[in-house]
Amino acid sequence: MERSDEQQRWWEHDAAPGALLVIAALASFALQNSPARSAFEALLHQPVGFVLGPLDLHMDVAHFVADGLMAIFFLYVGLELKRETIEGPFRNREEALAPFIAALGGMIAPALVFLAIAAPASMGYARGWAIPAATDIAFALGVLSLLGKRVPASLRLFLLALAIIDDLGAILIIAFFYTDAIAGWALGGALASFLIMLMLNRAGLRSLGLYWILAVAMWCFMLASGVHATIAGVLSAMAIPMRSPDGGSPLIAAEHELKPWVLLGVMPLFALANAGAPLAGIGAGNLAHPLMIATALGLSLGKTLGIFGGAMIAARALGLALPAGGAAMLGIAALGGVGFTMSLFIGALAFGEGPEAAPMRLGVLAGSALSAAAGLALLNRALPSKAAS
Repeated sequence: MERSDEQQRWWEHDAAPGALLVIAALASFALQNSPARSAFEALLHQPVGFVLGPLDLHMDVAHFVADGLMAIFFLYVGLELKRETIEGPFRNREEALAPFIAALGGMIAPALVFLAIAAPASMGYARGWAIPAATDIAFALGVLSLLGKRVPASLRLFLLALAIIDDLGAILIIAFFYTDAIAGWALGGALASFLIMLMLNRAGLRSLGLYWILAVAMWCFMLASGVHATIAGVLSAMAIPMRSPDGGSPLIAAEHELKPWVLLGVMPLFALANAGAPLAGIGAGNLAHPLMIATALGLSLGKTLGIFGGAMIAARALGLALPAGGAAMLGIAALGGVGFTMSLFIGALAFGEGPEAAPMRLGVLAGSALSAAAGLALLNRALPSKAAS
């Protein structure tokens, strides 16, 4: 008997992608803290890449996953966000303003919490102010997916939008505050690739082949520029045409093609390569370290208060509609504090492998875990036990 589309695409609707992500994250932690760590690290640092003219695209496997595969993830979520912006609820600019304000609050508040705790202890610690400012989109959405069909599409979209805005802000912070040098010629090449894609869209080209070639070129230039290459995925999504003259949608077709690869491939591989952290050097003394406390509270408290406060300001002061009531919005705000890999990445840029690294990592892990647990608990209580039919 032929299976229905619902049965064929079970992974699109239930908690399987989130569960797979959690399993991959646990496996990463197990590998990083086991006798197999050396072999695992050797695999992650295996060199890959090539030189193409002036572009030196050599990297290791870990960077390829973080900068390459995650560019595909950002392309996918960018396509979804564009679709909702053009034909979904965010086509109303006032509706789109709410997650923007929430994301802005979710970047300012955790930075202030971090500085209030860490800076008085040592001005050198202030360099890590951006560690709790970023949301790990893949993990936040993965944790949310554990609730399956109970999560309204509008609530998931709100988290997706604020997390993308949040991470674009984090990428800009990295470029301006944590990058030693930017290659202007490569950044110019990325911008030229993006502008050509926009012109092709404007000219009416609806076949996706040339767009993908230019998207790869933009990614290569962005990687060489020193700016986080995943931004190429978001920019590529902006240039993909929404509709063709026959009423079809190149964007929706691309989104559907990417979905299984992203949910079942890119996100678990990203978690496996990046979620784990060695716990060596983390002792009881680190629990009271200002960096640990500042990071953990910045993520779990600062993010929650900033996102929720921004959302409430948008709703009450500006009269903007929110996708759910206060309790569910508080749960979504808490999930915004799942920083994990993005926070660990910024922390590594801020402190390297110095004495600050261990308490910083512990703070990221503790803050992200607290945020995930609080978000799930709040949403589990606030959302209906069954999805509305």
